[in-house]
Amino acid sequence: MTGENKQLDRVVIFDTTLRDAEQSPGASLNISEKVEIAHQLARLGVDVIEAGYPVSSAVQFEAVKRIGEEVQGPVIAGLSRTVTRDIEAAAEALKNAPRKRIHTFISTSPEHMEHMLRLSPSEVLKKAEEAVRHAKGYTEDVEFSAQDATRSDVSFLREVIQAAIEAGATTVNIPDTVGYSIPSAFGALIADMRENVAGIEKVIISTHCHNDLGLASANSLAGVLNGARQVECTINGLGERAGNASLEEVVMAIRIRKDLYQADTGIKSTEIFRTSQMVSRLMGIPVQPNKAIVGANAFAHESGIHVDGLLKHRCTYEIMTPESVGVRGSKMVLGRHSGRHGFKVRCGELGFELNENQLTAAYEKFMELADKKKEVFDEDIVAILDDEFVDIPETFRLDYMHCASGTGTLPSATVRILYKDKVLQEAAWGDGPVDAALRAISKATSLNPELVDYGIRAVTRSSEALGEAVLRIRQGDKTYGGRGVSTDIIEASAKAYISALNHMMARGNGGGNNGP
Repeated sequence: MTGENKQLDRVVIFDTTLRDAEQSPGASLNISEKVEIAHQLARLGVDVIEAGYPVSSAVQFEAVKRIGEEVQGPVIAGLSRTVTRDIEAAAEALKNAPRKRIHTFISTSPEHMEHMLRLSPSEVLKKAEEAVRHAKGYTEDVEFSAQDATRSDVSFLREVIQAAIEAGATTVNIPDTVGYSIPSAFGALIADMRENVAGIEKVIISTHCHNDLGLASANSLAGVLNGARQVECTINGLGERAGNASLEEVVMAIRIRKDLYQADTGIKSTEIFRTSQMVSRLMGIPVQPNKAIVGANAFAHESGIHVDGLLKHRCTYEIMTPESVGVRGSKMVLGRHSGRHGFKVRCGELGFELNENQLTAAYEKFMELADKKKEVFDEDIVAILDDEFVDIPETFRLDYMHCASGTGTLPSATVRILYKDKVLQEAAWGDGPVDAALRAISKATSLNPELVDYGIRAVTRSSEALGEAVLRIRQGDKTYGGRGVSTDIIEASAKAYISALNHMMARGNGGGNNGP
């Protein structure tokens, strides 16, 4: 068969965000947060969710129990050492799960056996076999992991893996627990297990790689190339020390390079970005800007050559679309390296159609500003163009605003807006006082553009500092910026929204509405 027609193998995605990633320094989730993430992982399409380590605490036990009972679709796994009470705790926590797995592990490296376990290789072999048999009494789906496999004696590792298979393991995991391996060596280790362990063709070979040398995803993919058909990974690559193999990197590498891996996963890739943001928010760990797939700069372009190529055809500098992972469009970052073409396109997106003379004058001012600032924002461009070419009339003016919010109170806002010779007054409720104020303004003006960006900062110091609100709205395919300043951040936000509406009206884009 040609590569085009060949049936692709399925790679099982085993997500351990709720177990290994939660062991990241500074990360902690309560039970409801773990359940929320588990539901999103199910929407993402992961095959297995490792929900926690039940014996370690009452909270871990309850979280595994609830996820097993409430989350539909994926297999729910509980981790255990090769210790009777661990296995029984996992079995009890998963008792009501329709699809469950007990994942038991023991170390096989000389370093771990001698200094941590204080067990001989023969004792480790016996405990591994007994643990798998014990777990098998509770569920058919049993995974065995040889912790620190990449620093283990290969002959002994083969022996332990074979014993686990003979005892009934259905998945055998070859972890790079301390991030010691490199892709060529890790791939060779997986190939060695396939070639030299009797019965391994009957089970799934898994990888679980850590990122101490920055190679977790690369090692996992080398494993896939050599026959591994389960990858254990986490959202955003979170985990112990430098983290784990990143789910989004592994999944998209396999998908983009199907020609190489001849495999795919069941992941719904359009849910990747949403899942990344949820995990970042609930764990309190920001995603680094240059993180592959889900970082803020993953689909950002500043270089004039890159921007020009991207505008001509997206495939010139993007091997996947941002939409394919749930990100809304590429981001062209304007700075001193941006070209004239990219600047012209951004002006059009902001609602300005410039002739060549206007473009030349505006581009010169843009470059002067870009020499002073690392990144030029849309609001900066709007300010340049407004000063140069547009006289913005004050179509709407905020005359009065009152907001009410507090614990146990539904946030509300009342606004009075002057429009020509009319007085417009409306009230609205919202998710917070700012949302309520903006909703009231939309009702009063009969304009309801999409709010696409919002930020606020202090422009002076002290507790009486001025707050500056900057936002962007979108109407159709055009965006408009607004800015407002006040010691009251809600008022500053309202002023910024009205400023953006005035910009929109000045450029004749009231959505077919000439005013209330």
